[in-house]
Amino acid sequence: MNNRVALVTDSTASIPVDVADKLGICVVQLELKLGELENDERRIPHPDLAQAMRDGVAVETSPPPPPAFFWNYTDAVSAGVESIVSVHISEGLSQTCDSARNAAAEINLPVYVVDSRLCGLGIGYPVIAAAEAAAAGAGTQGVLSVLDRRLRSTTQMIYVDTLEYLRRSGRVGRAQALLGSALSIKPVLVLREGVLEPMVKGRGPDRALKKAVRQAAQRAGNGPVDIGIEHFQYADRANEVAEQLRAAVPQARRVVIAETSAIIGAHAGPGALGLTVSPVV
Repeated sequence: MNNRVALVTDSTASIPVDVADKLGICVVQLELKLGELENDERRIPHPDLAQAMRDGVAVETSPPPPPAFFWNYTDAVSAGVESIVSVHISEGLSQTCDSARNAAAEINLPVYVVDSRLCGLGIGYPVIAAAEAAAAGAGTQGVLSVLDRRLRSTTQMIYVDTLEYLRRSGRVGRAQALLGSALSIKPVLVLREGVLEPMVKGRGPDRALKKAVRQAAQRAGNGPVDIGIEHFQYADRANEVAEQLRAAVPQARRVVIAETSAIIGAHAGPGALGLTVSPVV
């Protein structure tokens, strides 16, 4: 693929492997430490992670080290591109952008490190759109323009069964006010300005997720839209929500159901479910 612009992202973007390969998107892995075991997040099975979290095993996450970015950027330079666009998880949730910037400083080529202010397929869909533009021959500014439009139009919601795991990891953000709520109250959070804050809540998961589906339908607008449902050990519920979204958003162009990044699962906890609404603009 002789693109003028290389796209790099990280593993929290949840881009399917076949899609990344087809479009030439480089995916850099974040790292996960589970007790004494430390590895790329893709190498730690989700069921093992979920059980460890329930058992109270210490879980830590960390951004890719700068060399992981450096070698991917070097490969892009060798391919003869004119620039690199590197798009990553919100700086309000991770230091991944800092690691990318440190590596970019060592590269003799323009590298545009973009804080998506999102996570999951909230990053994935805009990066896919930008990579499609690059594959169609767009230059740096064209690719950045497509990316910016999609990032600004995308909404990322996260249902959590409990806020406890976000509290432990220090990512609870503006949802702090909900701590101490009755156990039956289930929150749906939204990433706004890169930080989690309350959006809706309901008594029990069914009511909370129905409210989230209504919010997703409102934010989808009337034009074509890409929908993502990501879950952490919650496949049955994810499929139910997908059916509700297909009915509520008939103009959906793509609907992806996927197991979320282990990094996101490590913060949101077992039973978490993410909804991405990304209008095609």
